[in-house]
Amino acid sequence: MSNEQLAIISEGYDDITDAELVRRLLEVYDQKVIAEKLNSISPGSWCRETVNRWAKGKSEPKLSYREFLGLKKLLPELTVTPETCDFTFIDLFAGIGGIRKGFEEQNGLCVFTSEWNKFANRTYRANFACDDRHHKFNDDIRKVTLTNNSSISEEEAYKHIQQEIPDHDVLLAGFPCQPFSIAGVSKKNSLGRAHGFECSTQGTLFFDVARIIKAKQPKAFVLENVKNLKSHDKGKTFKVIMETLDELGYWVSDADHEGANDPKIVDARHWVPQHRERIVLVGFRKDLNIHNGFTLRDIRKYYPKIRPKLLDILDTEVDERFILTPKLWEYLHNYAIKHKEKGNGFGFGLVGPQDTARTLSARYYKDGSEILVDRGWDFSIGFENKENLEKRPRRLTPSECARLMGFSQVGKNDFIIPVSDTQAYKQFGNSVVVPVFRAIAKMLTQRIK
Repeated sequence: MSNEQLAIISEGYDDITDAELVRRLLEVYDQKVIAEKLNSISPGSWCRETVNRWAKGKSEPKLSYREFLGLKKLLPELTVTPETCDFTFIDLFAGIGGIRKGFEEQNGLCVFTSEWNKFANRTYRANFACDDRHHKFNDDIRKVTLTNNSSISEEEAYKHIQQEIPDHDVLLAGFPCQPFSIAGVSKKNSLGRAHGFECSTQGTLFFDVARIIKAKQPKAFVLENVKNLKSHDKGKTFKVIMETLDELGYWVSDADHEGANDPKIVDARHWVPQHRERIVLVGFRKDLNIHNGFTLRDIRKYYPKIRPKLLDILDTEVDERFILTPKLWEYLHNYAIKHKEKGNGFGFGLVGPQDTARTLSARYYKDGSEILVDRGWDFSIGFENKENLEKRPRRLTPSECARLMGFSQVGKNDFIIPVSDTQAYKQFGNSVVVPVFRAIAKMLTQRIK
């Protein structure tokens, strides 16, 4: 059967045009990748320049049905629909979708995503279906909350949020940690004006989250941040956040717990071979009375029976480009010795197959020093021995980072990385550990379904 015959048969079976399909793919992949995919289907028929003309709007793509289906496979499949979902959620400061992944796996439907970083957007769209029929994608959240426009009234801002963000059951947000300025609050007090969170959190991205919560009144929220949020700005930042959430009418799990063993601080080492502590705030609307008895202490019920080791996420064969150069390894080696002599304790993190790694950071692309995989280096021999020099440690690969963060399963590469190694390291270092939020999603969704 010819391509033309297949195209006729296919008419009416797909609700997306050739041009729309290419547009979506160009949000994720460059022209070369698309051209190579087309040539794998119809050898010798396509070149990058043709795709480049489509991208610039100089010509319209005309694909055979086989070519259309082949390209469409590059887009992630829709796993949850409005008809089949158990609940809906929005994904703010989404990164590459770590929190979304945990909630989508519990049959939640994402109806709105906001992420400003263009490279993170590419990875997100490569792995999560963003169907325009029931999902909106936003870059800068301030375009929705209008907090970057001082001439807009609060009433106008809340009306705009209602228009732009669909109704949802759960709000997810990994917002940045920023100090709050209380300048002006005392002045408003002296003038007898109420200020509340509209004043005390203004100028921060948490303010945008608070505005959305107030406007949309979701049943629940999950907020994620670095562990140091509690001590940031001598505790003032966290205090204002907790007061704001209470003012908005939400009960926050384990809010009264202070000091050591705080259930709100969750360490990912129970799920993945990485020591990574994050603060998690789970809140429920007080008037719904669905929060009674909820505590993050119960997350231990979702610990895997066998704690994973680094061996579980490592590839057996790795490209040589991930092995440290002799010059870089010697620099890190000597730098660690120098700081150890000064009592600073700063150095690289050399880990073996049975170990748990340090926290993967966004700076990992620079030298990989916090997590270096041991390849048999003998410290007693040093750098003069040629055989020892061949055993220099290496960085994790991006695919190994995906497993270390729980995006991909052990022994698989099922998380698509459409960006450079540098961008991938930044993205995984800034992300969350997926199984942590899979566990939280299981705990939370039992109450909101």
